[in-house]
Amino acid sequence: MRHHLINSISLFLLTMTIHTSALTAERLPTIPPAQYSDEQKRAAEDFLAARKVPVFGPFEPLMHSPQVMSQARAMGDYLRYQSALGTTLSELVILITAREWSQDYEWHVHYPIAIKAGIKPELAAAIADGRRPVGMTDDEEIVYEFSTELHKNKRVSERSYERAEKRFGKKGVVDLTGINAYYTLLAMQMNVAEYQIPKDGKKLPRFPE
Repeated sequence: MRHHLINSISLFLLTMTIHTSALTAERLPTIPPAQYSDEQKRAAEDFLAARKVPVFGPFEPLMHSPQVMSQARAMGDYLRYQSALGTTLSELVILITAREWSQDYEWHVHYPIAIKAGIKPELAAAIADGRRPVGMTDDEEIVYEFSTELHKNKRVSERSYERAEKRFGKKGVVDLTGINAYYTLLAMQMNVAEYQIPKDGKKLPRFPE
């Protein structure tokens, strides 16, 4: 009787493990292009026309809602490539956001881009460790203070706002806020989807809750 009970419990636990794993694996899985609906096909075609590459990364889970994906892609076309901050500072904001959300894929993709754009490796390393970087330029400090306050406090102090507006103007403040918000959206989507980094990728350290 005892042996039968142990076997039953073991079978139950095994079944639950398999079921849980299956649920996790099925969280917003990447849709093969051959299985796209007509709406998804149009969204993928628009994506290819705008980005010159097929749907990838955070846009794969977003394809489950192709209109959201297309709207997100369009916003990213401006905030990623044409914002008033310029590429280097935009990449700094993206690293800050990826770190805030412990978003491994976002960091994995943008870390080398940020370094190539002019962000110092030691600055990026400090952000990855959760430390305030030292030796930042004035522009980097303005962006860092503004972004970290926005993420952690859900608002920005008068001092940080005034510094950002004086340096980048009102348009720059809107764009700076927008970059933080846009990459938060992508980070949220990937965290919910449990979107994986490549096998050779390195995950960000996790901080205590």
